[in-house]
Amino acid sequence: MPEFLDLHGSTSKALRALADAAMRRHGLHLGQDHLLAALWERDGRTPGEIAAASNVTTPTVVKMADRMTTAGLLVRRRDDRDNRLVRLWLTDAGRALREPVETERRLLEEKVTADLTPAERDALLGALAKVHRAATELLREPTGQDEPAAG
Repeated sequence: MPEFLDLHGSTSKALRALADAAMRRHGLHLGQDHLLAALWERDGRTPGEIAAASNVTTPTVVKMADRMTTAGLLVRRRDDRDNRLVRLWLTDAGRALREPVETERRLLEEKVTADLTPAERDALLGALAKVHRAATELLREPTGQDEPAAG
């Protein structure tokens, strides 16, 4: 079995569980911190813009935004220039989560990388960036391109 894929998969599951527990302490479900981060970066994005930047589907963002609107973290408003578009805007409660959520994520990152030297941490981040870039490029390729020819 592919060693990298197995190790990466099990590591991702463990990190996801840790991140989920950390976000729940702030009343968030897993992934909602990423939607908030997209709006902290630029408030008023459309669900489609957030989905494209996050490599998820627009319905996934819409469902997440529904929960976050109910929780009082977001509001939806029609675009001023194009009434067909809906934009997501942070409420005061959504903006107030920025510091505690970013602190929580930073502390988690520090804990899971505590046994790494600065050089190892830099090498890990560099290698993961390359793997991410390659995986993203593969996602953009037309489906079926790498499938073996029938014969």
